This record gives sequence, structure tokens and C-alpha cells, in this order.
Amino acid sequence: MAALSWDPEKNRANLRKHGVSFQEASELFSSGVDYLEIFDEAHSIDEDRCRSIGPIRRGLVLVVWTERVEDEVRIISARWATPAGARLFTSYMEDR
Repeated sequence: MAALSWDPEKNRANLRKHGVSFQEASELFSSGVDYLEIFDEAHSIDEDRCRSIGPIRRGLVLVVWTERVEDEVRIISARWATPAGARLFTSYMEDR
């Protein structure tokens, strides 16, 4: 598994805004549960970014991340998945 990192101040702001910390959201990458990964072409101008949707203990989460250094996932933001995101994830799981 890749190492996980994030900016501590951004983590605090994300928790206040979205109700989920990067520590909690990082469960998505360490739990061994399958999740949907989508390359975010629209936001990959300066660096490649991905969005991942999948389950953690408290619900379905969407995590935006990049890999600035090889084998290190840098979390950019995390929030609870919208109904549209939940449908994407459900469809992905059904098609597997």
C-alpha cells in the first residue's frame, strides 16, 4: 500500500466544511474494500488528480487525491458522496 499524506491545515478546514477528516477518509485506501477510481481530467492541469468513491465505516466517501511522489497518495479533499456519486459507485460494483 502507498503511504498517505495531507496538509494538516487543509485537513482541519476539510473537517469543518465537509464533516470528514483526511484520517477517516484514508480508510478508503487501507481497508482492502474495493472502490471506484476516476481520473479527473478537468482538474489535472498541474498534476494528475483522481477521485475515488467507496465505503468507509461511517458511509460512502469521495476522496480527491494525487500522487506527487511515487508510492505516496496525497489527499486533497474528502466529502460524503452525493446521490449521483453513490449511483456511480453502485453501478461500478454491479458491473464488476
